[in-house]
Amino acid sequence: MTTPRSTVRTRLGVLLAAAGVTVPLVVATGGAADAAPAKAPAKTPAGAACPTDKGRIACVDLTRQVSWIQNGKKITYGPVHIRSGRKGFATRTGLKHVYWRDKNHRSSLYDVSMPYSQFFDKGQAFHAISGSVYSPPGSHGCVNMRMKDAQAYWNLLRQGDPVFVYGRKPGT
Repeated sequence: MTTPRSTVRTRLGVLLAAAGVTVPLVVATGGAADAAPAKAPAKTPAGAACPTDKGRIACVDLTRQVSWIQNGKKITYGPVHIRSGRKGFATRTGLKHVYWRDKNHRSSLYDVSMPYSQFFDKGQAFHAISGSVYSPPGSHGCVNMRMKDAQAYWNLLRQGDPVFVYGRKPGT
């Protein structure tokens, strides 16, 4: 059984609001939800926020399945919906750094296109997918994004930029 997108968006809004994040969700032409910039960084259930002392940093909240880029305390892009690792292929947590970028990458392991790849942890990367970020069960550990979000991350991040991954995807 799949969960309707409107239910997913509502749950995401409730979770983000509980974390103190104001994120108006707008339904764009075609029915996809686009998240407007948040007013404050999302917080982990324990109350710790994505680091604000690293300058430009990409933050990934696995629990809420969202990511954003911030500079200090100011969010510069997102939050956006993501799809992370499935059971047995969890996206690893911790402070990482973008170590390699490949705009037109193709996975030799899974033989799939990974546009706008930015690798941050032993083969795990931000990259675009052609399908839905809402489709189960998840990735092989990468942070999957819609094409426009992966392009924005590509334009905003550079090699060496920090990436902070925290939380736990439900079911993993």
